[in-house]
Amino acid sequence: MVEQILCYRAPTTVADAAEIADWLEPRVEATVSVRDRFLEVHRTDDLGERFAEARVPSPYDRETGNTMLGTIRYEERALEHPEREGGVLYDGRQVQRALNSALPSEERGLETLHVALLDRAIGTWGDHDGRWHKRVNVLGQPALVSVPGLYEAPAKPEEYYKEKQRHSLLSGDAPPREVLENRVEGDFLIEDDPRTTDALKGYVLQAYHVLETGEAFCDREGCRLFNAHYHEDLIAAQLREPEFCSGHTRRYGRP
Repeated sequence: MVEQILCYRAPTTVADAAEIADWLEPRVEATVSVRDRFLEVHRTDDLGERFAEARVPSPYDRETGNTMLGTIRYEERALEHPEREGGVLYDGRQVQRALNSALPSEERGLETLHVALLDRAIGTWGDHDGRWHKRVNVLGQPALVSVPGLYEAPAKPEEYYKEKQRHSLLSGDAPPREVLENRVEGDFLIEDDPRTTDALKGYVLQAYHVLETGEAFCDREGCRLFNAHYHEDLIAAQLREPEFCSGHTRRYGRP
């Protein structure tokens, strides 16, 4: 049984760990507290190398890792200056193992759940289609919640990708949010979206839920425990009422 949840900040993102913790605490039978960035609090000497080993070089290559000295130095600099990191996908399971080994032994048991909000894109390999898939979260100890994954992992409306490509061909860079929002039908989240914190609350709750019940996700669309593969479904699950399906309302719902 989880007795304590520790949420770690991601200071280079708009995600507010304190607000997530305040939402979570009345819904769970555990104390909830907030710590600074996981990669700062639990730094180990080999963490840069472990991130280099977890790099995904190609969407269709199962093998991971680039441990050339320059890559390791890059990862070490990214740990010191996270605002400079970006554009790299990491194997979420490898990162999880690296961060688990960085935890102090007295905090590694499942009675203390660590939830690391990360400013890194993480993924898992799909045996069914032979490619990497970006993820919002990787459940376990510690649980990883990727803020970039919130924007990048679920599929957006097809018109979004067409408009982005069109703008890029004309101007050479990504279109501003207001351009995409005005020209693309449908609702979706993009980088630094003001709805980020609200949308992440359910993903953090999923980390607690799986340890408490053994159930990873809910199969009912519109529930915060639903594993959405499209932005439309993500927004329905995380940002619209009701928060939970009838079954999970009994467990986590609040008046």
